Amino acid sequence: MKHVLRLEGLTLTVADVDRSVEFYEKTLGLEVVHNASPAFAMIKVSGEVGGTIGLLSIAEALREGAEQMTALQARGVHVEFTTDDIDAVYEELLGLGMTFEQPPHDEPWERVMTGFDPDGYSVEIAQGRRGQTGEIWEK
Repeated sequence: MKHVLRLEGLTLTVADVDRSVEFYEKTLGLEVVHNASPAFAMIKVSGEVGGTIGLLSIAEALREGAEQMTALQARGVHVEFTTDDIDAVYEELLGLGMTFEQPPHDEPWERVMTGFDPDGYSVEIAQGRRGQTGEIWEK
């Protein structure tokens, strides 16, 4: 393929757009750049390679032909972030009431933790830039 593709964002179907906006804005500290609640909102992920997370109400998605996901299917969707100090972020997010499946721990490829957003999507946060060996293990 001759053309370069860049990932600009992804959209999640959510039960309650306002509840999801509150989580991504207040808990994770991301910026709401468009709010057309109750149908849709767009969250901006800042940083060098940012992008957006769309929050589409399940009611709207069903009108477009989507089907309701089960809790296990939602859990299989990972929204992935990186940070420079995973242990500090973990403590901060715990204090804000975020639920975690796993606290920060070392995997062969990165230091990572996994929590959940209000709809049960996995929110994975790793330390260092993904795919950049050497930086991943800096603590």
